[in-house]
Amino acid sequence: MEYNVNRYREMLTRENQRQNLISRKNVAYEIDKHIQDSLIIRDVLDLGSNKLVDIGSGAGFPGMIIAMACPQLEVTLVESDHKKSRFLKEVSWELELTNVTVVCARVEELGQDAGYRGSFDFCSSRAVAAMNVLVEYGLPLLCRGGRLLLWKGRNYQQEIDQAQNALTELGGTLEEVYCYTLMEERDRAIVIVRKEKPTPEKYPRRVGIPTKRPL
Repeated sequence: MEYNVNRYREMLTRENQRQNLISRKNVAYEIDKHIQDSLIIRDVLDLGSNKLVDIGSGAGFPGMIIAMACPQLEVTLVESDHKKSRFLKEVSWELELTNVTVVCARVEELGQDAGYRGSFDFCSSRAVAAMNVLVEYGLPLLCRGGRLLLWKGRNYQQEIDQAQNALTELGGTLEEVYCYTLMEERDRAIVIVRKEKPTPEKYPRRVGIPTKRPL
């Protein structure tokens, strides 16, 4: 894994000069921080040889890093921005990551696509949207018993409280909150939601609606 991570660091550093994927104040520090944050999931769950979909992969956090760390895991990276998705494809090809698929699409559309809906054991997302929105994005993609893995900051409890209606409506239940410290940042958490019941077919709603009118 170490060789792949080093090559990924080099590729991301170059790409960040073309498009602003991460903060440019201290690129090396920021990359290491995002990598460490992505790998925290290994302290929480054994992902095994299952299928994971990562929503809003951006520069590759956490999905690309998880794919490097867990070669037996099938990882689908969902990124709607064409430039970012092209970068993710280049990384996958350059590092010969045979367990990675990159999909350039809106997650609301994938959630209504029979080829993706109900197909994954895990769904991850980091720094994309509020929890009540991510529940609508992620739960339709999960099989029953699958888990939604959400990287959150210090306001995680407030987001959990605001997501109760969405959880009830979409068939999810809060399973665990794993709290940790990342470098100097305290009060971070991975919120784990378990899909207990099938998600009603009308969800996710059409593109843009989950963020405009959260459940």
